[in-house]
Amino acid sequence: MGPWSRCLSILIYHRVLPQPDPLLPDEICAREFDWHLAVLGRWFRVLPLPDAVAALRDGTLPRGAACITFDDGYADNVSAALPLLRKYAMPATFFLATGYLAGGRMWNDTVIETVRRAPGRLLDARPAGLGVLDIGAPTERRAAVQRLLSALKYLPTEERERRANEFASSVGRDLPSALMMSADDVRELHRSGMQIGAHTVNHPILARLDAARALTEIEQSRARLEGITGSPIGLFAYPNGKPGTDYHRQHVDMVKRLGFDAALTTARGVARSSSDPFQLPRFTPWDRSPGKFLLRLIHNTMSAQAQTV
Repeated sequence: MGPWSRCLSILIYHRVLPQPDPLLPDEICAREFDWHLAVLGRWFRVLPLPDAVAALRDGTLPRGAACITFDDGYADNVSAALPLLRKYAMPATFFLATGYLAGGRMWNDTVIETVRRAPGRLLDARPAGLGVLDIGAPTERRAAVQRLLSALKYLPTEERERRANEFASSVGRDLPSALMMSADDVRELHRSGMQIGAHTVNHPILARLDAARALTEIEQSRARLEGITGSPIGLFAYPNGKPGTDYHRQHVDMVKRLGFDAALTTARGVARSSSDPFQLPRFTPWDRSPGKFLLRLIHNTMSAQAQTV
């Protein structure tokens, strides 16, 4: 069987858009997700994440094991992704930031949707801490989004929200309020056999919070999801998820003490039997053709093999 059989590829998605969006070049559309699943179905064995984690621990992971995960809780996960998951009879795990359910909007979407609706060629980004940005061309508008997100991401949670909202108010356009799932959407995922995981309440950078507040974010997220689904929540994903930058060892210890079964990061790689189950790596599928998508998955897996030899 070789080292391949001990490797677990965990894919991470955020959105599955109805159509490609020039302001969201890193997000796939439904057509692309369809062939992602077709490739996975042909070349990998897609498992429910709890089963894969258990098999990884006891050494029974099958050859070519893979899992599908989604972060944050976007409504298109239900409207666009779920029908395709059903089509291919594949499981997935959805990590939800509970503070944005039922009409909430994440700070980054406030920024993106404000830039999308901003009129003219110049955008006053001073409320967000930047100057005047050129948005006359689509590429410039996309670059403005990235500059704004980078400027705000690591601010304290309340300041980040405040600046994003002040920026939106300064442009004065109505923003969408149905980007995220409702509680009924979460129940539909659960009834469909999908797994639900906790992802904090407000999607903060845990490393920027004091310990008590970080613990509350994790605990309350799980409690809300258990209330919605009526089932235990044993999985957690760290917001933003970069080890040593977005969370620290104390947050890993919190997740353990709270009795979670496993936790996921955004560190790139493949999980092996020696991986910390509370810091499992994931893989972001960037490629826009089936061949390159498959080659990158194989390369990711083979890189993990090389590390075990």
